[in-house]
Amino acid sequence: MASFGSRVWSRLEKTCRYIPIVVNTVLVFSITAEVSYLVVVEAPRDPVQQKGESSAVWKSVHLFCQYFMLGNITWNATLFLRTSPSIRGVFLGGEGVGQGWRYCYTCETHTPPRCSHCYDCNVCVLRRDHHCVFFGQCVGFRNYRYFLSCLLFMWAGLLYAVVMNAEVFIVILKEGVTLHSVMLLLVPWIMLVSGQVSARAVAFAFIADTCVVGFLLVSAFLFFHVALMLRGQTTREWYSSRRPYSLGLLANVRECLGQHWYLCWLCPLLPSPLPGDGIHFLITGPLEPAGGPARR
Repeated sequence: MASFGSRVWSRLEKTCRYIPIVVNTVLVFSITAEVSYLVVVEAPRDPVQQKGESSAVWKSVHLFCQYFMLGNITWNATLFLRTSPSIRGVFLGGEGVGQGWRYCYTCETHTPPRCSHCYDCNVCVLRRDHHCVFFGQCVGFRNYRYFLSCLLFMWAGLLYAVVMNAEVFIVILKEGVTLHSVMLLLVPWIMLVSGQVSARAVAFAFIADTCVVGFLLVSAFLFFHVALMLRGQTTREWYSSRRPYSLGLLANVRECLGQHWYLCWLCPLLPSPLPGDGIHFLITGPLEPAGGPARR
């Protein structure tokens, strides 16, 4: 009975890991569909302008930019999930253990500097930054480029969606900041259940709210990780105030995005080989933080 319960729990746990991925996918494609509707059907609102040739060009440009961002988000997310950052299949070297190496009792092997064990993935990850709950996988040496590029295009896409949804906020607030408008913005589902608004109005209000909240969250994540990249740090090293592997501004960017860092963000399919191997790092500062021993 205990073994049956553990198997059920294990399968349930594995299934739950895919829930954030499914929710993110649904939200991304829902926002894309809503913005496409605003571009094709609602804008421009002037009937004369809608029939003009400039309107068709305007819509084509907007749709191209929109699906260019969606394509980059999808490809970067796919490559991020398909690129394993772990030590599986990696020859860690046989010349002996050097400075910064540790022994992982779970994986039963010596691990190089900046490598740590992830208990969610149940494996050690090279240059581990953190475990991303939204993708259900660790961010590490080999997939950091796709993670950061995905954040960049999600930020750009959500900024674009917020701007395009400005008309929705204007329509909702056209009568002023009333209890009805505030409730529609904050709790649109309650307004739908109470029968005060239509399902169409709730859908537009919900997606517009999601765009604003998502933009603020993604902005925080993006700017934080860009700052870490420029400083040559991982999230774990930032917690302990260490910068022992910083090589300078440009070299730090190259370490994360590869040799073609100035082009690779345009498309995830552009090759950009990383200069290192995720095992050996040039030490430029003290490995221990100034305030005492490093946190583990």
